[in-house]
Amino acid sequence: MSEPILIWGAGAIGGTLGAYWARAGVPVLMVDIVPGHVEACRSRGLEISGPVETFRQVVPAVTPQELTGHYSRIVLAVKAGATEAALAQLTPHLAEDGYVLSAQNGLNELAIARAVGAERTMGCFVNFGADWLGDGQILYGNRGAVVVGELDGAKTERVAEMHRLLKLFDADSILTDNIFGYLWGKLAYGAMLFGTALTDESMSANFADPQRLPVWLALGREVGAVTAARGVASLGFGRFDPMVFAPGAPEEPQIDTIRWLADYTSQTAKTHSGIWRDLAVRKRKTEVDPQIGVIAELGRQAGVPTPAIETLVALIHDIEEGRRPMAFETLKVLIDTCKTASTAA
Repeated sequence: MSEPILIWGAGAIGGTLGAYWARAGVPVLMVDIVPGHVEACRSRGLEISGPVETFRQVVPAVTPQELTGHYSRIVLAVKAGATEAALAQLTPHLAEDGYVLSAQNGLNELAIARAVGAERTMGCFVNFGADWLGDGQILYGNRGAVVVGELDGAKTERVAEMHRLLKLFDADSILTDNIFGYLWGKLAYGAMLFGTALTDESMSANFADPQRLPVWLALGREVGAVTAARGVASLGFGRFDPMVFAPGAPEEPQIDTIRWLADYTSQTAKTHSGIWRDLAVRKRKTEVDPQIGVIAELGRQAGVPTPAIETLVALIHDIEEGRRPMAFETLKVLIDTCKTASTAA
């Protein structure tokens, strides 16, 4: 393993993986567009802090303009909205027999496969909580599921190697033959996290509020309906089973799942989602279109209505553009939409 793993994006996910791998003696080279962060990582070191573990690790890092050479293993860990731009920059550095692993949120494997070919794409599901706090600083808020798999489910030598590498980060990492099941399963949870970002309350407070329950149920059911229409058997994490939101499923297990989410999100140092952080702290656009908007588009293709998701996407755009505040009054628009859709159904 003399050739380093190239990690494109040294933020919350990529930076955490890079620090752990480097500490374990795995050759790593991180690429990031923030010069100050790059310099911090390669000089004084990348600090991982939080309740899981705290340590500082020097990790080789460069900006895209400084990068040279070709790499057989590239971990793409940028925000979903930056996927296309990152692919344009990294593809010239991908070895002919290499692959790109998507350590992102959403269905970015589809975009990667279009750019470099499905045979040069590997899927990954990550659900640990982390935040980029500033140059050379990442909060590792809580452990979470880490899953890797080939897009076609094949048990190849390269995916087995990546699984071994991920186990150096989290010993409970999983090798699966149904990576899209995990990715679609997380989309239900991801849609709910976008909903929690409409207000300043924590994720746990949002999930615990009975007045907001119709939102979480509607979002879960819409993702479940689109997933079923695409013929995907979704898989979950912890006690979050996305199949409880499948078409025709009873309501009580769905409510129990939301109760579990309220408890689960109360036990992490990462009290708010990365979406909330993008809006409230970093004042930048979120990943709403490539992560959640794509579900509505796939729903339209399959003839599945998604009024809650479409309203959620519009409200996030309103906040991004300064047309609405991050407040309950904004979430109330989504609550009313979900109640109306439920009554109509």
